[in-house]
Amino acid sequence: MEFDFHVALRLLLAALLGGVIGLEREIHGRPAGFRTHLLVSLGSCVFAVISVSLYRMYGDFTGRIPVGVDPARVAAQVVTGIGFLGAGAILRDKASIRGLTTAACLWVASAVGVACGIGLYSVSVLVTVVAVGSLLLLKKVEGVLTRDAFSAVKVWSMDVEGQMERIENLLAGFDMKMLNACIEHDLEKQEIFLGFEIKITRRETGYRIVDRIVATPGVKKVRLE
Repeated sequence: MEFDFHVALRLLLAALLGGVIGLEREIHGRPAGFRTHLLVSLGSCVFAVISVSLYRMYGDFTGRIPVGVDPARVAAQVVTGIGFLGAGAILRDKASIRGLTTAACLWVASAVGVACGIGLYSVSVLVTVVAVGSLLLLKKVEGVLTRDAFSAVKVWSMDVEGQMERIENLLAGFDMKMLNACIEHDLEKQEIFLGFEIKITRRETGYRIVDRIVATPGVKKVRLE
């Protein structure tokens, strides 16, 4: 088998562009960083090259491909495979979900690899530039925007009469919206647990809420999630 310069170029470009996307994730300390994105893009490129090669080996688009041979399926399965990697990058920590951006980056790196594999060099380079630019520039824009934050306030308190209403009235004095509330009684310890799901526009509001609740008589512990 002779050395194919064009195939080598596609593989090297896929590795380079995937590494560029992963470098941003690496700088921000994400588990899926430079090496992971490089390998995802390179592997996707290999599958795309195999698909193109199968067409050359078994025929063209005019119907001369043998029955049962569908080269397009090889590249199509890249999407399925990247779904498992993306799911592994997403982590749920109590009320928050992390890793969605990293999972999206893996998906884009895979698409860049496929584009390189079929020879769409300009598309793969443009997508990489847009992706990295979005990660670097839009992060600053998001920091300026005011966004709703969904938080959970958990309170452990002595079973004081009217404690639920007292804390609800306290919360009503803040710029927030209460979505749900629950109460649990521990008859043996004479304690109660209060849980509130709230929507706030600023994280600092949650910290002030905790400070006010802690100062309430009978409250033993407060947690903001």
